Amino acid sequence: MSDLSVQDLSKDFASPAGPLSVLRGADLAMDRGEAVAITGPSGSGKSTLLYIAGTLDEPSSGSVSIDGVNPFEKDETELASFRNQHIGFVFQDHHLLPQCSVLENVLLPMLASGNVAKEEEARAAELLDRVGLADRVTHRPAQLSGGERQRVAVCRALINQPLLVLADEPTGNLDRETAESVGTLLLELGKEQNTMLICVTHSEELAGRFPRHGRLRDGKLEE
Repeated sequence: MSDLSVQDLSKDFASPAGPLSVLRGADLAMDRGEAVAITGPSGSGKSTLLYIAGTLDEPSSGSVSIDGVNPFEKDETELASFRNQHIGFVFQDHHLLPQCSVLENVLLPMLASGNVAKEEEARAAELLDRVGLADRVTHRPAQLSGGERQRVAVCRALINQPLLVLADEPTGNLDRETAESVGTLLLELGKEQNTMLICVTHSEELAGRFPRHGRLRDGKLEE
């Protein structure tokens, strides 16, 4: 079985006119080290697929397996722990905590399991150095540019060495040059860490740099 297996995934939302089907039997299989970009028009279900793969939303039908585990069989506490250990997220908005330093923001996922060990702090500093932010570790998010804040978000997503990294329009708020830099970092760091990377984007330019490219059409994913 693949490290990530999404099979026959469907998702319906309630609407005044009745159930609205966004996903209709979407399939996706990935192994460690693979990266796929997913494109499609607004409302096609890109983010919905991403959120279900990230266990932030449940499917109406179909199955999700991550490292051989069905996460939706877990209770809420177990699921939150599983998500924190196995999945990293990068959103269009960085969602950094303004009162925390850059280093503290990167270490946030570690705090869920208790105190941060010195080796974990060293790993965070190493990641920040890798993305060119070694001189920004004590800065607050307000002191950073948009591209720098997004690079911090990438480091935070990778700090737990997750099996799966999910990026939802990670370059949507960035200028072209900065977007290219962040896209490169995501691909390079994902490969270095042997993680699976799924990136939802409207940018055909960014999608074209991924080894795999899927398009959502009529609720199904076509590669």
